Amino acid sequence: MKNRKTGLLVAALTAVTAMALVAPMAQAKVPVPPYERFAGCPSPEEDPLVVICNRAVIKSGNFKMGSKNVPITSPITLKGGLYEDGTLHANAEGGLSPSKQKVPGGVVGLTGLTWLLELLGSEALTLYAVTELAGQPSLTEGKLKLPIRVHLINSTLGNNCYVGGFTNPIVLNLTTETTSPPPPNKPITGKSPEFSFTEDGVIHLNNGTYVDNSFAAPGASGCVLTLFGFIPISINGLVNSQSGLPSPAGTNETVQNFDLEAVGPLLAYP
Repeated sequence: MKNRKTGLLVAALTAVTAMALVAPMAQAKVPVPPYERFAGCPSPEEDPLVVICNRAVIKSGNFKMGSKNVPITSPITLKGGLYEDGTLHANAEGGLSPSKQKVPGGVVGLTGLTWLLELLGSEALTLYAVTELAGQPSLTEGKLKLPIRVHLINSTLGNNCYVGGFTNPIVLNLTTETTSPPPPNKPITGKSPEFSFTEDGVIHLNNGTYVDNSFAAPGASGCVLTLFGFIPISINGLVNSQSGLPSPAGTNETVQNFDLEAVGPLLAYP
């Protein structure tokens, strides 16, 4: 029975990672004290089909795509509610926080345009990556299929520089178990979280690790360098050649260290 409960809780953890893909509801109730941190989970009045409220934090890790390896240094918070059938739902307070991760090498490392340093200076060329959801997630036997896109943020690149999109997402199949990637990648193994339960009815799953090194990444799109303030030039080709994109399955990797809290909706919304 204990193993079964742990399996169900790990499934709930997997589910919360995908919250932001579900369209938020127009209204958002706030849970009562001390459960305010679960804001984002629909109340029974908003959605009576939610069976558990979740709050997860990706604390650290990395996301390697092509030749670029971005450390996860800014925690990412994921909040929402889970249906019995595994579908994922959030109200207007839920989803995935738009956490910026600093990309090593900045815009010059991304494009190879070293002359930008003389024109703008290194500080103005700091580059950030924000992971956004780009499709509907699915949950099967505790494993998460998660379509995403990566937004590359710096004014030099324009406002719409992405790797992946709604028509060609990066599809992660995250697991706490062992992967089976195509070569040249080798199998890597995640870590099941540590289970605990507190008197306030909150379930804690701490110090777990999700992994995936079997996904492919498409080329960049929407990256535009505007010269002299009015001459737009597409630099997708530069970004792709400098970053090793598109990159096939077996050449990319993500590791995500997480904590999760889960509570019944009737405790959060009595």
